[in-house]
Amino acid sequence: MKPPIARIAAALALIAAPPLATPARAAAPAWVERSNANASLLLKAIGSFSPEEISALGLATYDSEVTDLSGGAVGKSLAAIGGARDALSAALEAERDPPVREDLEILVHSCDLRIEEIKLRHRLLLSFTDVGQMVFHGEFVLLQDQDAPERRQTALARLRKYTGTEPGSTPITQLAKDRFMESLNDPSRIGPFRGQVEKDLADADRYVAGVRELFAKYSIAAGPELDALEAQLKDYDAWIRGTVLPHCRDDFKQPPEIYAHDLRQIGLGISPQELIEKAELEFSETRNELGALAPLVAREHGFDRTDYPSVIRLLKKEQLAPSEIEPYFRGVIAKIEEAIRRERIIALPERPLEMRLASEAETAEQPAPHYLPPPLIDNTGQHGQFVLPLGNPGTGGGASDRYDDFTFKAGAWTLSAHEGRPGHDLQFSAMVERGVSQARSIFAFNSVNVEGWALYSEAEFKPYEPLDGQLIALQLRLLRAARAILDPMLNLGMISRDRAHDILVNDVVISEAFAGEELDRFTFRNPGQAGSYFYGFSRIMEIRAATEVALGPRFDRFAFNNFVIAQGLLPPDLLARAVETEFVPSQGR
Repeated sequence: MKPPIARIAAALALIAAPPLATPARAAAPAWVERSNANASLLLKAIGSFSPEEISALGLATYDSEVTDLSGGAVGKSLAAIGGARDALSAALEAERDPPVREDLEILVHSCDLRIEEIKLRHRLLLSFTDVGQMVFHGEFVLLQDQDAPERRQTALARLRKYTGTEPGSTPITQLAKDRFMESLNDPSRIGPFRGQVEKDLADADRYVAGVRELFAKYSIAAGPELDALEAQLKDYDAWIRGTVLPHCRDDFKQPPEIYAHDLRQIGLGISPQELIEKAELEFSETRNELGALAPLVAREHGFDRTDYPSVIRLLKKEQLAPSEIEPYFRGVIAKIEEAIRRERIIALPERPLEMRLASEAETAEQPAPHYLPPPLIDNTGQHGQFVLPLGNPGTGGGASDRYDDFTFKAGAWTLSAHEGRPGHDLQFSAMVERGVSQARSIFAFNSVNVEGWALYSEAEFKPYEPLDGQLIALQLRLLRAARAILDPMLNLGMISRDRAHDILVNDVVISEAFAGEELDRFTFRNPGQAGSYFYGFSRIMEIRAATEVALGPRFDRFAFNNFVIAQGLLPPDLLARAVETEFVPSQGR
C-alpha cells in the first residue's frame, strides 16, 4: 500500500532487475484472436481519454500521452465509449461462437459500467483530481526495471505534457483547476470528502519525491520539468486549501446511486443487506475456529494466554527486522511452492516469484500489501510483483503509522499464498502465459473475480501451514468477513466509524495503522470494494462444492484448480457455467 527522499531511494533500490526471460506461452486459439480484435475497439476508446490506463496494460502506443482534462472531455469520453459499445453490440448480435459471444457480453457490460460511472460522477460530484497521485502513477508504469529502455524514455515526454512544458500543452494542474471551477456552476453537485482531500494533501510531497527518485534511478535528465512539476503541485496544493476545502463535505458517504454503482463495478451479485447477513455468519463461525485453535498455538509457543486476540498479539511480537523481511518471505515462499507441488494443488511456473518492499510514494498510493500485475498486452517477459508496504503514512505520525500485521513470522504464510502462489501471481502469470483473451484478463477485471481466487488460494493452502500460520489464515478470513459487514454498514449509515474501528482493532486484532487504512478504504479510498473478497471466495467455494457433488470420487482437485485459473477472470456465473458444461463432462464417468 501505499517521507524522506533517502527512504524512497532505499526502497526503490530493492527493485532487483531480473533477466527478461520470456515465459513459454501456449498458442492462442483462433477464437481468442477474434475476441481480442473486438477488445481492441474498447482499448482504443479508453486510450483516447485515459491513456495511462492503457499504457499500464502494456500498449506502448499511449506511453507519451496523458489524461484528457480539457473542456468537453466528459462528452468526448462518453462518445468514445458509446461508439465502442454500439460496435460491440452489433458484433454480439451477429456472433455465433460461444466463447466469443461470452467475451462480447463482458465487453458490452464493461462499456455500460464505464458510461454509467462517467455520467453519475459528472451529474452528482464536483470535478476534483488528485494530480500528484495521477502523475506519480503515470510515470511509475513507465519507469520500472522490467520496462524496455525505450519505454522509459517516453516518461519524459509524458512529464512534459503533465507540466505543460511540451509546446501546445497546458499544465495538468491548470486543467484540473478549470474543471473544478467549471463544475461549481452546477449547485446540485457535491464536493469531495474532506478526509480524502486532506489525505491527498498529506501525500503530495511523497508523490513529488517519488517521481524525482524514479527519474534519478534511470538517469533520465529532467531537471527543468521536475522543478516545474514541484512548483505546480505546490501551487495546486495551496489552491486546494483555499478553493476546494471550503466546498468539501464532512460526511464520507457518497450519493446512494454512486455507491450502488461501485458495488456493481466490483462484481457484487447480491444486495448489501444479503452480503451483511452472509458475512455475519462467517464472522461468527470463524471466531469460533480461532477460539479452538488459539490454545494449541499458545501451547506450542509457550504463551500463558490462550484467547485468540492475546495469542495473535503475542505472535505479532515476533517482528522481522527490515533486513530480514525479504529473505524470510522468500524462505516461506519456497516452502509453499514445495508443498503445492507435493500435494498437487495446482501447476506452478518454474520461474521464481518476485517480491519487494514498497517505496514511500507507492505506499502513499496503495498502503496495503498488493500485487502489481505484469503487462497483459505485448508482454515481452515482464512479471508481476508482490509488493509489501511497511506503514500507512498520514495515519497520525510515529508508531501509529507502522504496521505490525505483515512482517511477523506467522503472518508470512497466508499473505504469500494470497499475493504470490497459488494466489495473484499464479492467476496473472496464467493469463499471460496461456493466452487468455483480453476480455477475460482485462475487461472482466473486477475485485470479485480477482480477490475470490486469492482467498480460495488461502483456503487451499491453509492445511499445509504451521499451526501459527493457520491461526493467522483464520484471522485474515475474519478480516474479510468484517470487511463485508463494515463497508456496506458504514456506507448505508448503519454503524459509526468509531464502532467499526473497535471491531477491527479488538475483534479482528489488526494494528491502528492497518485499521486506519481499512476505514479509509471503506469510506473514501475505494467504497464497496472491501466486500468483494468474501463474496468472490464464497462463489468459488459454491462452485467447488457443486462440482465435488457432481463428480464424487472422480473429482480431481489438481485438474479443477488448473481449469478454473485457465478461464482468466470470468465472472462467477460464467465460471459456474464453464465448470458445469466443460469441466464436469471432461472428467469422464
